[in-house]
Amino acid sequence: MVWLCGQVDYALAEEVLGEVGGVRLSDTSLWRRVKRWGEKIKALEAARMAGALVVAQQDGVVRGESKMAQRMGVAMDGMMVHVREEGWKELKVGCVFEVELQREEQAGQPEEQVRAMHNSYTAILGGPKQFGQALWAEASRRQLPRAVESIVLGDGAPWIWNLAAEHFPYSRQAVDWYHAQEHLYHVAHLTFGEGSAAAIRWAKGLEKPLYQGQVWQVVGAIQRLVERHLRVAQELRKEAQYFAHNQRRMQYMELREDGFPIGSGMAESGCKQFHARFTGPGMRWSRAGVERLAPIRAAILSRRFHEVWTAAYNSPQN
Repeated sequence: MVWLCGQVDYALAEEVLGEVGGVRLSDTSLWRRVKRWGEKIKALEAARMAGALVVAQQDGVVRGESKMAQRMGVAMDGMMVHVREEGWKELKVGCVFEVELQREEQAGQPEEQVRAMHNSYTAILGGPKQFGQALWAEASRRQLPRAVESIVLGDGAPWIWNLAAEHFPYSRQAVDWYHAQEHLYHVAHLTFGEGSAAAIRWAKGLEKPLYQGQVWQVVGAIQRLVERHLRVAQELRKEAQYFAHNQRRMQYMELREDGFPIGSGMAESGCKQFHARFTGPGMRWSRAGVERLAPIRAAILSRRFHEVWTAAYNSPQN
């Protein structure tokens, strides 16, 4: 019942249980079960997080069942949930993954493609500090600190790099390639007009230098636009600063050659999965309701619900 409610809304869960399982329970009864067991799972995850932080302070690694991978990574993103009496709040989503090279046919020729594999997730309705602790706990469970190499992927928000410096100081950092592209095209559309041929031509002309890590060329091109387009000069300067500040995190060709992904699609995919459960038509959540269901949903997406459920079911009664 708890697993099903982590997949679909309570009304649909009631219908599925009745039609498929012959179990007659109201959506309110299902909600009460999620309330009970969600609190237990939330408490277990909080204890695991606290344990990981203690070990981290002792410069150790939380031991888990996952095998040690050569390359691993974390990616961060967020999606909005409507919380009653608070409005729209961000549910921060983190993904921990292993990096594998797979040989695939491209135009008749075998090529090695970088893939993020065995993704697991954590989600926190809270600030960066709490989220960083939760993500570190999941990364420790997956033994990321023992990986030979690792990477942190994000959209360029300063809080992401602050968390990376605090919890993953030895990992490489990269701004998601597609977010960098979006910023490049935003500059083009802002200057030359939305969807215009001139805008597309300008942006495409800088995609190759950006991919090659020649970010200074992108910054210089934007600064030249500032001199000729005073109407949007302030926003153009802001975009130039975005590229300048993240220059060392935009070495895409080098990352590809070293066998790392350059896109944070694994985190965006996770956000879509949380979005599907938390933002249905008319859905309004209490903060407690989100905090109870989020770890259930994360366990399902991480393919470890049975492990989490077993721990919760066998935990001492309150």
